[in-house]
Amino acid sequence: MNKVDFLDLKNINLAHEKELKDAFERVLHSGWYIMGQELAQFEENFAEYCGAKHCIGVANGLDALILVIRAWKEMGKIKEGDEVIVPANTYIASVLAITENNLKPVFVEPDINTYNLDPKKIEDAITSKTSVILPVHLYGQICNMSEIKKIADKYGLLILEDSAQSHGALLEGVKSGAWGDASGFSFYPGKNLGAIGDAGAITTNDQELDKVLRALRNYGSHKKYHNITCGVNSRLDELQAALLNVKLKYLDADTQARKDIAERYINEIRNSKIILPQVNDVDGHVWHLFVVRSQERDGLQRYLQEQNIQTLIHYPIPPHKQEAYKEYNSLTLPITEMIHSQVLSLPISPIMTFEQVKKVIDAMNAF
Repeated sequence: MNKVDFLDLKNINLAHEKELKDAFERVLHSGWYIMGQELAQFEENFAEYCGAKHCIGVANGLDALILVIRAWKEMGKIKEGDEVIVPANTYIASVLAITENNLKPVFVEPDINTYNLDPKKIEDAITSKTSVILPVHLYGQICNMSEIKKIADKYGLLILEDSAQSHGALLEGVKSGAWGDASGFSFYPGKNLGAIGDAGAITTNDQELDKVLRALRNYGSHKKYHNITCGVNSRLDELQAALLNVKLKYLDADTQARKDIAERYINEIRNSKIILPQVNDVDGHVWHLFVVRSQERDGLQRYLQEQNIQTLIHYPIPPHKQEAYKEYNSLTLPITEMIHSQVLSLPISPIMTFEQVKKVIDAMNAF
């Protein structure tokens, strides 16, 4: 059997080839390439999809997080030097958004079962300087947002969801992007809703925040040559918006395909050397990644490579051990460090065949 790719982006997109080409032609012939109807339509569609009042398209997922924190500073809700609670086992972008705004990340350990921010550990990390909780819905599963919201309400804290991996994820009838005061999304090509290039968005129910963000992403301007603040250039362009409008129509069907594969993995992988993911809400998890753990992770990855099965490690080095954050290198966070030394992401995508999934399962069981 041929190689099982971790993620076959070319064929994922070619499944919608005609519609994507039609969208490209439409944008090309419109003569309008920035801040036009395609963006307005996508913002409306994605806000509705998430159950949020507002969506602001931006250049990428990191900018989405950076700009929300920046906007809250502009609005006087937070200030430089404030602390932001963030899971220790996230991708570095979650932390970069904090430090880029001259705020301080406070790393909190995850729940070892879900890999998401552990609400039980949040209160111990809160100080008089804490202003924001930044839960990351890792791998496609929403954090325990009911408990996190209770804590935020108790201490008067803002919630910024990092929804980069959780497009369409659901918990208690509420989708990712509608739980917090704001949420940042990435449409990096490998995401469940992926652009053909970099792209991102912010969702919120806060009308004032929406207004500030629309200026910030556009040089600090709502009206050309009238700048109300010192903004940046971070705009979701017309072409990516048009392509995302096409792919958004198929997101739920693609998610169901991922769920079906995850169900097979969970039911059919039987190997005492491998720890399978635990799911709080089986219907709400969107399986951006299917992540297993093994004390023999590196050997397992080599073995799967020999079987022509491509895997990835998300992520080999936690943020607090990165060279970029030398000031945090001495921190000891044992759960996070164990996770990063043991996790392995298996292939999962909406175009995997029955035979490819079986090949992965058989190889995992034979290890």
